[in-house]
Amino acid sequence: MIGLDTNVLVRFLVQDDPEQSAVANELFETRLTAAEPGFVSIVALAETAWVLERSYRFTADRVAAAIERMVQAKTLVVQHEREVVAAATIAKEGGGSFSDALIGALGLEAGCRATLTFDRRAARLPWFLPIRPGYRE
Repeated sequence: MIGLDTNVLVRFLVQDDPEQSAVANELFETRLTAAEPGFVSIVALAETAWVLERSYRFTADRVAAAIERMVQAKTLVVQHEREVVAAATIAKEGGGSFSDALIGALGLEAGCRATLTFDRRAARLPWFLPIRPGYRE
């Protein structure tokens, strides 16, 4: 298994740099196999989602679709796959950003009752609670 950095994932997904995209394509199409897969860490995945949203203006459902393709690829191992799928599902259903949904899903998996946030958009997601002045447990 070999780890994949955010920039490799982005080049493969957006095909925006002819030279680097060609190298990424060759990697994904011929070098990665089910026996020797690529590893996508949760950090690389969150960064990829952020780059797609911020730099390439992908909508939440487009980001979720890209994430789902990675999870479904037989040549990739995605860290925290169950939580990634849950976050992608929430994002696809219009429930906010993939990254925020992932934070909530990972918190839930870790045993959190909820994830506190000042972000009003994130507060609408499952697993989140808004925090306000005077908050007490």
